[in-house]
Amino acid sequence: MSSPDPQVRGARNLTDRSPESKPEKNRSRSRGPVVAVTGAATGIGELLTAHLAASDEIKQVIAIDERRGEVSGATWHILDVRDPAIAEKLRGADVVVHLALDLDLETDPAARTAYNVRGTQTVLTAAAAAGVHRVVLCTSAMVYGALPDNDIPLAEDAELRATAEATGVGDLLEIERLGRRAPRAHPGLNVTVVRPTVLVGGTDTALTRYFESPRLLVVAGSRPTWQFCHVEDLVSALEYAALEKIDGEFAVGCDGWLEQEEVEELSGVRRMELPSAVALGAAARLHRIGLTPSPAGDLAYTMHPWVVSVSRLHDAGWRPKWTNEEVLGALLEEVEGRHTLAGRRLGRKDATAAGAAGATVALLGTAALVRRARKARRRI
Repeated sequence: MSSPDPQVRGARNLTDRSPESKPEKNRSRSRGPVVAVTGAATGIGELLTAHLAASDEIKQVIAIDERRGEVSGATWHILDVRDPAIAEKLRGADVVVHLALDLDLETDPAARTAYNVRGTQTVLTAAAAAGVHRVVLCTSAMVYGALPDNDIPLAEDAELRATAEATGVGDLLEIERLGRRAPRAHPGLNVTVVRPTVLVGGTDTALTRYFESPRLLVVAGSRPTWQFCHVEDLVSALEYAALEKIDGEFAVGCDGWLEQEEVEELSGVRRMELPSAVALGAAARLHRIGLTPSPAGDLAYTMHPWVVSVSRLHDAGWRPKWTNEEVLGALLEEVEGRHTLAGRRLGRKDATAAGAAGATVALLGTAALVRRARKARRRI
């Protein structure tokens, strides 16, 4: 999931043990569900918490994070979602929306997995113990996998064929597995899974960084397709799930998709085409020696189609407010002034040099960085 990606949790602040707080404004609401949101202090969690707190369809919002957020109108509880004490904080909630995930590109992968999996396990178990009847999990459409033989679009009940080779996707697959097992282990607990497409709106992922490059890398022989999801549309879809207007597993994103040629025309950024062996080999080497945060597996999502039907939300009466073209425009505005090469953010001096040399020369020049890193390691 890089705030406010739903797969990106709020910054940990375990020293913040401020007292639990009640809503600053207590509105009397006799109807509607009590909804708890984890990861409520930042990112998608903060946006959803604010949205639900302002809704007349929600009786009460319980906000949970490791520090107190800025949203008034919610009851705040300060604790780590891996703490079993969370069960007591969830008592009285009808629905839990679990958004306390870490998919930051810079996080140590082992620590990230430990946090994401243990946190989800604890929330599911605690929700069942507290008498909550529904947990909403937010993963990603990346779990379908990006493969050359994918249908365009994929059905929402298509087989999940992703592997753990891309950033955080292994965590998301495990989270979905936990979600499928939970109702069997805890009868009476229902689990809803929301899968956004390429998320845009204050996010920092391998896929948004793709648009920070001086040229759009295209692997020869591939067929990239792009389907975006603005954070505002994700928040409204999560509200649908919290209000139980939809259940089960469903995707959320813009209607339709953009071909790579359309993306290039709309963005005005030209492509840089490389053979598959060169692109994948360079990405793997650069990641292995620590020069880039993204593993080679992230490239598959810029090579092969993984667009998804959003028919289940449509059938429930939901419509996206954003189009793919509008979200791409918002993304380009957001990343303006940032410079990334092979997934690695460049400083201003490096970016100027890369621009002057041309993207192809700059990318091939990473070989020099590889050699330099190897020599440095030999000296140690």
